[in-house]
Amino acid sequence: MPPISELKARPIGRVLVKMGRVTREQVVEALTFQKSKGGALGRILVDLGYVKEQDLNLALAAQRGYEFVSLENRNISKETLAAVPAQIATTQKVFPIEFDPAAKKLVVAMANHENFRALDDLRQLMGYQVEAVLADAEAIDKIIAKHYKAGADDIKNLMSDLANDPDLKSLENRGESLDLESIKGAADSNPVKKLINLVLLQAIKDKASDIHFEPFENEFKMRYRIDGVLYEMMPPPAHIAPAISSRVKVMANLDIAEHRMPQDGRIELNVNNMPIDLRVAVLPTMFGESVVMRVLDRGNVNLDLDKLGMREEELLAIRQLTKKPNGIVIVTGPTGSGKTTTLYSALRELNDPSTKLITAEDPVEYDIDGIIQCQIEPKFELTFGKILRSMLRQDPDVILVGEIRDKETAEIAVQASLTGHLVFSTLHTNDAPSAIARMLDLGLEAFLITATLEGIVAQRLVRKICAKCKTEYTPTEEQLMELELRTDDVVGQTFYYGKGCDNCNNTGYKGRMGLYEIMTFDDDLRDQIVAHASTQVLRLEAKKRGMRTLRQSGLMAIFDGATTIEEVVRETLTEEG
Repeated sequence: MPPISELKARPIGRVLVKMGRVTREQVVEALTFQKSKGGALGRILVDLGYVKEQDLNLALAAQRGYEFVSLENRNISKETLAAVPAQIATTQKVFPIEFDPAAKKLVVAMANHENFRALDDLRQLMGYQVEAVLADAEAIDKIIAKHYKAGADDIKNLMSDLANDPDLKSLENRGESLDLESIKGAADSNPVKKLINLVLLQAIKDKASDIHFEPFENEFKMRYRIDGVLYEMMPPPAHIAPAISSRVKVMANLDIAEHRMPQDGRIELNVNNMPIDLRVAVLPTMFGESVVMRVLDRGNVNLDLDKLGMREEELLAIRQLTKKPNGIVIVTGPTGSGKTTTLYSALRELNDPSTKLITAEDPVEYDIDGIIQCQIEPKFELTFGKILRSMLRQDPDVILVGEIRDKETAEIAVQASLTGHLVFSTLHTNDAPSAIARMLDLGLEAFLITATLEGIVAQRLVRKICAKCKTEYTPTEEQLMELELRTDDVVGQTFYYGKGCDNCNNTGYKGRMGLYEIMTFDDDLRDQIVAHASTQVLRLEAKKRGMRTLRQSGLMAIFDGATTIEEVVRETLTEEG
């Protein structure tokens, strides 16, 4: 085959001639045909019988600059293999042939030059710079089977059972016409039960926090979230989507005849003698029901302030806040940043016979002995506001409000703190100083905020480098620039990343740790809030008083060798002012 530089961006007829697949006369004949009838030249050459479909695909790929390689007698290092998880390799039909861990540059072979999703997955999930080359489809299947066989077998066999099951085949092309009996039968079929169990066990084994079953027009996706990142599993046949959602509904005691309304439920399991709660949310979409299960592994969660990864001074500051006799302590951050875990850990510490603790949550995530926990039920008009009012009549010492969402909740929280209660709650803001503006937006008076607010803790979760494959490296200038650092700023500092191994599912990360920004108040800062100082001014004043920002916490975690530059850049904002 000629060099790729001679084929790239050339007309398809010219490419095929240079590849020796057609003669000039044949191209001229096809062009004459094209003038009278129209159509794509490559397709006409295939229809005339001059080139094979495979040759045309190869020429189209070469035209776009993809190189063709042979996979025979190739020695692939363990490191290169580990760069692409088995699940992506087998489902997306891509195979890694070269990998530079320091530059995070990966070369993969694929059979189809239009397989953009595989490349996107590797870029997004793994954070690689990906380059693709073309190889023979059969050779790719063989080499994937040879190197990635283990673990893929179970699920592969199960997928073929699902595709060939006669009861499930009857669901194909039925659309809305499915009757209840068919759905019940499909939900109880063995392959469907087996698939759900396999997915659940795999997710729990990999310490996933969420499992997603998502129907689309022509496919059905299964994904799960590990350490905050979504990974795609091998997709089952699209027509079994109703069977999967119905099976989950049966397990969660939901109404399987109801397809038009969202439903929420709970599944309680025992896996390896560990209690696992699954919170189930079913949402009707254009193409069926989307099901998300939140895995609440009570054995996995460690509700202990000492084990959240805080530094000594952060731990001391948070303990001082939790020991206040009254006031409001707010933990802020986006969804999934570990706010609930931090608050529960604080409650766990305060939980003794001399203190009465009550929570109002939506939903209750962890059951803790000794704490009275109330669930919000909007359908019975049981809102945060209503529960809070009643809670104050229960003579509590400490109150946890799941989230301050509106003016009513904010006002009752303020009243509670003014009458001698310690109130914990959460807000959704980017950092600690922004929480003040958010409370003012909700309609609270500035003087009430300063009278009650004791502290704000902003937090993020970053993935920790896997201890088994932690490797030292020197970051590039571009990577340092993302942290607004120069080479001179990091003299003497050591940087690490995870190469990827069996221990971390070849991701390079295992577990997560918190980054914290703790803002406490003195009289001057309270005066600034009453004077409606901007968030930027408050941030600067708090920093002057020793507040460590999320980005600074992230930098310390990088220098400690606990996490990577990419994680900190992804989770923290650059500092203004």
